[in-house]
Amino acid sequence: MKFDVLVIGGGHAGIEAAVACSRLGVQTALISMDSHTIGRLSCNPSIGGSAKGHLSKEIDALGGVMGVLADASGIQFKMLNTSKGPAVWSPRSQNDNQLYPLFAQNLLRSTTGLRLIQATVTEILVNGDRISGVKTLDNETIEARCIILCGGTFLNGMMYTGMTATKGGRVGEQPAERISDMLAAYGIEKGRLKTGTPPRVDARSIDFSVCTPHNGDENPQPFSINTQVVRNRLACWATVTSEQTHDILRTGFDRSPMFTGLIHGAGPRYCPSIEDKIARFADKPSHIIVLEPEGLSTNTVYVNGFSTSLPADVQEAGLRTIPGLSNARILRYGYAVEYDFFFPYQLTFGLETKAIDGLFFAGQINGTSGYEEAASQGLVAGINAALKVRGEGQFTLSRSEAYIGVLIDDLVNKNTEEPYRIFTSLAEYRLLLRIDTVYDRLLPKGHRLGLVSDATYRRWQRSQELTDVLVTDVDRSRITPPQAAELLASCSEDLLFETTPVRTVARRPTVPLRGLLSAISYDKINLFSEHPDVVHAVETIIRYDGYIQKQLREVERFADNERRRIPEGFDFGTVPSLSTEAREKLGRIRPSSLGQASRIPGVSASDISILSLYLQVSD
Repeated sequence: MKFDVLVIGGGHAGIEAAVACSRLGVQTALISMDSHTIGRLSCNPSIGGSAKGHLSKEIDALGGVMGVLADASGIQFKMLNTSKGPAVWSPRSQNDNQLYPLFAQNLLRSTTGLRLIQATVTEILVNGDRISGVKTLDNETIEARCIILCGGTFLNGMMYTGMTATKGGRVGEQPAERISDMLAAYGIEKGRLKTGTPPRVDARSIDFSVCTPHNGDENPQPFSINTQVVRNRLACWATVTSEQTHDILRTGFDRSPMFTGLIHGAGPRYCPSIEDKIARFADKPSHIIVLEPEGLSTNTVYVNGFSTSLPADVQEAGLRTIPGLSNARILRYGYAVEYDFFFPYQLTFGLETKAIDGLFFAGQINGTSGYEEAASQGLVAGINAALKVRGEGQFTLSRSEAYIGVLIDDLVNKNTEEPYRIFTSLAEYRLLLRIDTVYDRLLPKGHRLGLVSDATYRRWQRSQELTDVLVTDVDRSRITPPQAAELLASCSEDLLFETTPVRTVARRPTVPLRGLLSAISYDKINLFSEHPDVVHAVETIIRYDGYIQKQLREVERFADNERRRIPEGFDFGTVPSLSTEAREKLGRIRPSSLGQASRIPGVSASDISILSLYLQVSD
């Protein structure tokens, strides 16, 4: 068999990569050890969350499928951080863990130009420094011009519950052995990381009357621009641990694979195990636990906040001290997974390895944590593999364009010592990267690539037209004191003493633009019923205009440095006066621009000044 692109692994990265390649017109195959596990929500049955929701929306704007699958399988939808500024608003859905993979598998099977192959890859074939194909456990050779490796937690995966170690990348599934060792032989540096999952309990054994309900939004919003309506079907429930819980869990620390050194890989700092929380925050008397239903047709409940690899008896004893879980029946104990990853400084911004031409990495293999981070990388790798096959240029996103750009820039430029996850605080241009700007920023790019349909593009164009209309009309409109009186009083705002531009009044943080439009009897308000987000977007533009303009000026300065290119193969050792650390870091990462060089930890401002001057003289 022979394909243009082979995608290895059927997780979130593999799904996006395979669909993108196929839709871009290259013959693609997705290889999975078990086709029935494709799209499985291995850990938390949810999509989105703080900053992760931004990634999910960006995937949708570029023509990816995560948002569509999340909407189709969602059982609860919520917009997070709405008490804060719009830059950090982020959507999240609770999902049915049986429906999500079912919809994913059906989508893959119906994608033209995509073939699903159930096999175990034992070897990646390289001819010189160029990828040529793979060999499977059945000794079959499959040729390919490009390969996207989405290994997840399966590369030499080892699972731990207490001191019991079992080979596997996920419960009940075998690891992928030999591949990472083989790639390391080609000079690609690898390491070990760790992640974990909490126990699952039977909903029928939980006393929800002593828990606090966490309901979805009254007017739930979908992830995808192509989804009309989503509904909330189930609630989640919150409870807390106690000092008694912590004392019981401490009794198992001497049998913890993490504390006894059985696990060497670093775990996620911002999603730690319960035992790690107890050890690190010893003075904290309790930790929040959220009980999340795993679906409509299952009684399984995910105990969010209780990720652990402690022995089974300790897990059970600790759980039963938590309100609501005193009679909890555990369906599956928590466990940790330790797995191989490859340091992502060895990648281009298109996620192609620098060592082997045509080999791309996406997902946890690059040291990231989370479905959304994996899917983002899978989409970018898929686009670039397809473009490479077609003989076209590389597709990249900058830090000022997308959270996906922030994610990949951080991976390439920073040394990943622990599982990376995205945060809004990592995006210096987050006011520009709001979820209400996502389609303006990225949908035209997705359309030009051929991943966004003409119908979807026309619908976005209509929202742009309405935005322009509303901005123009607001700038022209004025409101009199009598017109504004009732609205301002209801908002506890000072009244007007003279006729004032609507834009000026709309800058007040508690005064809704829609209310002002109603007060002046704006005759086009019905136009916005088809695109209700337009009014909110214009309101945000008005209120944050000064900050937005400042960030746009910063972006232009950022772009100036990005345009200062560093020649491929440039020898940083020839630059006099560079610090030793700068030479080492620059030589390892090999930045393609002065801007990228300036974001590498250990490269100082003086090093950048020296390099800039040297490049000017060289030109």
